Amino acid sequence: MKIDKSDFESMKAKYDKEVKKGKTAKGKKGKDKLDQTNWIFFDRETLEKLLAKADKDPKKGGIQFYITEYTEEVATKYHPKEVEQLTGALTLVMRPANVENELVIPLLKGGEDEYENNGRICPPYCDPEPTNT
Repeated sequence: MKIDKSDFESMKAKYDKEVKKGKTAKGKKGKDKLDQTNWIFFDRETLEKLLAKADKDPKKGGIQFYITEYTEEVATKYHPKEVEQLTGALTLVMRPANVENELVIPLLKGGEDEYENNGRICPPYCDPEPTNT
């Protein structure tokens, strides 16, 4: 699911302020988020859609992943039934990018960054917990 640049920026700012600095993520109403994400699943369609926008050369085109954290506002906007579980949860936001001269260059669509956050994170989307068998 495509998300707004402003939503991405608020999620990145929350992560930068808390977890990136070694602090505990904050859930709804400022409570410590103690049960953090185990894994994130992205469907093939989302990944292929982003890769299709990047350079066809497999050494140049790719996906840039950002570690972020759900704000209460973003959780409410995109996942209104899971606000309590998602606020403060770590997630990944991604966008297509290319490598040019050893630098990662995000691709702009019409002058705008294009962000995707279509991952299913565990918890809350892991009941029952997957097994390795």
